[in-house]
Amino acid sequence: MLGDGGEIPSRYELLSMVKKHSNLIGKTVVEEQHASDIEMDMRFWHDVFDLYFVCGKESRGRQDDDLVFFVRKLGSHGSGSNNKTESVDPYFVRRWAPKLSNLVDETSIDVNWRRSFYLNLIAHTSFSVTVAICSHQDLLNHRAGQDTPAGQDTPLSPIYKVVKTVYASPSRVNFQLDSEKEVETTPAYPDICFAIDDFDSTFDAVVLTEKDHCYCVVLNAHDGAAFPSEKVANDCSTSDSSSLPVHSSSAKKRNTKLTLLSGFVSYQMVRDAYDAGRSRFGSLLSVGHSSGKTDRIYMKGPGGRGEVEVAVSGVADQSQQDSGPFSPVISKKGFGLGVIVHKAASAASVAARHAYAAASASSPNFDELIPLKCSLMSISLPWEFIAYDLLFKGAPPVNM
Repeated sequence: MLGDGGEIPSRYELLSMVKKHSNLIGKTVVEEQHASDIEMDMRFWHDVFDLYFVCGKESRGRQDDDLVFFVRKLGSHGSGSNNKTESVDPYFVRRWAPKLSNLVDETSIDVNWRRSFYLNLIAHTSFSVTVAICSHQDLLNHRAGQDTPAGQDTPLSPIYKVVKTVYASPSRVNFQLDSEKEVETTPAYPDICFAIDDFDSTFDAVVLTEKDHCYCVVLNAHDGAAFPSEKVANDCSTSDSSSLPVHSSSAKKRNTKLTLLSGFVSYQMVRDAYDAGRSRFGSLLSVGHSSGKTDRIYMKGPGGRGEVEVAVSGVADQSQQDSGPFSPVISKKGFGLGVIVHKAASAASVAARHAYAAASASSPNFDELIPLKCSLMSISLPWEFIAYDLLFKGAPPVNM
């Protein structure tokens, strides 16, 4: 026991303990019924939280790890006095301090330590998103190849891809597409959001230009708190965390990459949602239409897991336009929304010009093919899904 002068467990050993007590992830309905179970023992979660994110040196390995998140207990952010409902966020944030008592001394009674541990495990893990354009036939061939052991590690070869570092947050960023750089941040928890602030410029060249094109989104976790080193012990000056046993078994190295979400939609599905605002499609990602915003499309993940928010805009044929300064152009036919047309030198415009040229060469009705620029704005997933995958998922990651 730590209180008897025992060795402080490493992060790897702490995570092994957490995995043994994480059988109830995703079963929030039964939390109150199992309050006596070790998994619901708040003392255990308080102690492991303290060692993992406060007094351990590893917890401050990345620049953004100086923020520590605390989830409030259910009911502690409900109604206020005078019969007036007071809106209180389901979590709060503190700047890191060397002692946990300096962070939540007076408010610790309101903290759900179990949920707080999982939230910080997610928030302090490194993530990246890959957005790609792939041929539908290549996707089918890749899926068929995965059925054989030799094809499990075969990477998918996209036509074009962008890899972007993203950060997990319990807040949601609501982008106002009709206002330049104007955003609104609201609590999203129990969902975790991965927002791309510069989505328009980051995915400027992600343009679906062929009917065989598919829009692919892959979210990977690859470093940080969920991937601890094998034998780095915590350095804690105090050891009031006496409820944690020490396991001296040798640590095994974890996988260095996990895929949390992957899916694709075809050009025709994106086009249908863009034109008509359909709500569902029978595919890995189902596409929905946001009322009043024909340029904002929501895609549901495989099995309804998670949500992907994408800004879709038709890219105008600029072969007949000059290359002067860009200006807002309102489409009068086919698009149904205001389109910001960049000057001809931009990657999206070049892709659009090539698409129109190819379409006109192959068919006299080339107006039917509208190049669609797809800019990923955000990905949202419930925290239980992310935490479960970080702890238990063993499937090989999606490589492209």
